[in-house]
Amino acid sequence: MSEIVTSPPPVPAAASKVSMAAGEFTTAQKVAMAVLLMANFTLAVDFSILNVALPRIGTELGFATSGLQWIVTSFALCAAGFTLFFGRVADLFGRKRLFMIGIVLLGLSSLAGGLATAPLPLIIARVGQGIATAMVTPAALSLMTTMFPEGPARSRALGLNGALMAAGFTTGAVLGGLLTGAVSWRWAFFINVIIAVAVAVVAPFVLREPAVGTRPKLDVPGAVTITLMLVALVFGIDNAGHAGWTHPGTWGPILAALILFAVFLKIEGRVAEPLVTPSLLKRRNIGWGNTAGLLAFGTFTSLVFLLTLYLQEILGYSAITAGLILGVLGVGTVLGGLIAPKVIGRTSAKTAIVSGLIVQAVATLPLAFAGDSRAWLIPVLILTFLGGVANLIAIVGYTVASTAGVPSDKQGLATGLVTMSQQVGIALGTPVMSALATGVVATTLLPGLQFAIGINAALALGTAILISLFLHLPKTRAMADA
Repeated sequence: MSEIVTSPPPVPAAASKVSMAAGEFTTAQKVAMAVLLMANFTLAVDFSILNVALPRIGTELGFATSGLQWIVTSFALCAAGFTLFFGRVADLFGRKRLFMIGIVLLGLSSLAGGLATAPLPLIIARVGQGIATAMVTPAALSLMTTMFPEGPARSRALGLNGALMAAGFTTGAVLGGLLTGAVSWRWAFFINVIIAVAVAVVAPFVLREPAVGTRPKLDVPGAVTITLMLVALVFGIDNAGHAGWTHPGTWGPILAALILFAVFLKIEGRVAEPLVTPSLLKRRNIGWGNTAGLLAFGTFTSLVFLLTLYLQEILGYSAITAGLILGVLGVGTVLGGLIAPKVIGRTSAKTAIVSGLIVQAVATLPLAFAGDSRAWLIPVLILTFLGGVANLIAIVGYTVASTAGVPSDKQGLATGLVTMSQQVGIALGTPVMSALATGVVATTLLPGLQFAIGINAALALGTAILISLFLHLPKTRAMADA
């Protein structure tokens, strides 16, 4: 910890090592963690805070109905598309520096969004928020992983981060409805400004990172190619939710993404200093860990979407009431984030992923039989709470697994991959489940929702089986450079 906390005297340093072994934080670490968690929670809220407010925004600013999707899509494209690039930039040019730039950009773009009086300025503001998310999230996560060595303290830090980010996604839906109904949707932006200013004032004094040695060159061709690939992939997936999977605007970008990925692999095999070291991707804990994360996020965030439709369209609750009901799920995710480090400490990150996904599947499957009676509300509350706990245990497990054994100078890249799998999972899950719910079962909505929820449970179970078979964790806590 001497590279993180400024030169402590010998006795406190020894005490610090003991506390880290027990999973405890020093005072300096607690303050730094509070700053990083506040930033990541805010960014997670931004993924969903405007969803309920879209009709009101469209009316006030003159959006065409078909154009409202771009308020969400422009953010998701940039947040997912640039995250791997900025994860590597954090390694090369400084995580703290990138974190600060991202926070300032978040504050400025949020202020612009809150003051917007026409569609174009609002879309530009959302692009700024998306790029800020791609900067801050991997930088903050890599600051956490380099702040703590592998073990209980890191697991606890990642557990808290996972809990707050998952809770932030649910909180965004509730908060967006409350702000839109009670004050104005503009406060969904202005709150970010207040938080960004607070973080920007405190962060320079509490965040530390290891000294960087020789800086390798940035692989510009690889960075451009992978960024275009991710943007094309997320655009195609997002478009599927609006135009269907057979539309050229869906399969065209997805096909382009596959071609760009093949080009990216060829580039990485030829350049002297690749953006993604091939040996890093060959590690099973990274490849399979991120696969687990993508599907964990994809299944559960899409389940929130399906249950929102169920509560409003089938049971007849208002949008705000439905959001408050799903707040129980948010409580479950927070509890899961607190439990996860204990599960990992007593077993392993792999066990946490597998057991979490199995319990999630078991909690989700009964919802596939939910009927049109409000008597189903109590079972929905109980099952989503249990599913939220289990999902966060799996998510923290995949974060620990996907950063295990990675050297300090590549933690930004590793956490960039973690963030990318998270954001692509969020972008992928909802369109897929939406297509299953509305396009596969052709009669009424309820059978479609039941079918989609059943597939959702099967995906969680199938992922658990694959991870149990193919994920292998590093045997040692420190591995040689990739």
